[in-house]
Amino acid sequence: MPEDQPDTPALRALAGSDLRYQIVRTKRARSAEESAELQEIPVRALLRTIVVRRGEDDYLFVIVPAGRRFDWPKLREHLGVRRMTLPDADEARSVTGYERYTITPFGSIRAWPAIVDAAAMSHDVVAIGGGGFGVNLHLAPADLVTALAAEVVDVSDPEDRPGA
Repeated sequence: MPEDQPDTPALRALAGSDLRYQIVRTKRARSAEESAELQEIPVRALLRTIVVRRGEDDYLFVIVPAGRRFDWPKLREHLGVRRMTLPDADEARSVTGYERYTITPFGSIRAWPAIVDAAAMSHDVVAIGGGGFGVNLHLAPADLVTALAAEVVDVSDPEDRPGA
């Protein structure tokens, strides 16, 4: 691949799969709003992948639309745990293979469980990271859930900011 079109573990993991997706490449965005604009999608269709540690060598991916904030109490209640934390950048890289802001469940070092926030399901097409800056995957949210064997759970709330 040309240098400006990086290959990523996510793209390699999906090559030849039955998953229907489109690769959308953009320049590196400075914000969720800019990323959505470059991809020509609504901000709320842009999904963020958050790595959460719920115990020793026990992580999961929580996928939440931009414009929404992750709700810790909702997730703790769903999982039946009292304590969870966000790993620092080095730990997240060591358990996923991705640096911060490029994390995606696809092509991760280990196939951690995934939860997709229920708000993501209201779009025909969503965008999730493709494992590199400016590498995005567009697909139907139901296909994302199926591909990841993810649970769909309400684990977010709208952000309290204009335009969110």
